[in-house]
Parts: sequence; C-alpha cells; structure tokens
Amino acid sequence: MNIAIHNINDTKIAEITSEVVFLKTADDVMEVIGNLYFHDVDKILVHQNNITPDFFDLKTGIAGEMLQKFSNYRFRLAIVGDFTAYSSKSLKDFIFESNKNGRINFVGSKDQAITLLLKP
Repeated sequence: MNIAIHNINDTKIAEITSEVVFLKTADDVMEVIGNLYFHDVDKILVHQNNITPDFFDLKTGIAGEMLQKFSNYRFRLAIVGDFTAYSSKSLKDFIFESNKNGRINFVGSKDQAITLLLKP
C-alpha cells in the first residue's frame, strides 16, 4: 500500500494505491485510518481495483461495515472506478445516495475525486 499526499489549496488528500486488493474488511479500513492520522489527512481517494469485489455485492454487508468506519472517524472518501459494469439496482441506488450525501463518493476519474474532496 502506497500513500501519496496531494496538498491542493491547503487541503490534504491522501491517494492510496496498491497493485493488490488491500481493502477487504473493516479491519483493513482501520489500518488505513491509523496510517492516515499520522499524515493529518481526513480526505481519501482509493481506486476500485484496490477494494474487494465483495464490497460491491451489498448482500455481503462489507460495504456498509467499511464505509461506516470512514464515516465514524469523519473521513471523506472518493472511490474511483468504472461502476457501470454492475447491474444491481440496489448497488446503483446505494452509489446514487452516497454521492448525494457527499461524504462517500463514487466517481469515474481521479480529477473528479479531487474536485469533490476539495469542496467544503
């Protein structure tokens, strides 16, 4: 797991990348949160390919568990990926509602993620 800190307009955004899936459980989220406290960051950008595919099957409950951790610790999160491949109506509704709220966003590009995370 690599953490790059983008400092834009006095706002720090952590972009976390890896060549493997590193977000599989709520415990993995807690590890990320612990690493980011050291960097004094509360805005996070992660890529879809670094999240377990089970996250996108809402029946597993993994998405709720993981996102609740980010929310509890007051992190804003942008997940970058192509979500059009998912046909589940419940997942599409989940993504729509998350994006409407603004704390958790599902976006198609890194630029979109940064733009959203820069908003107050």
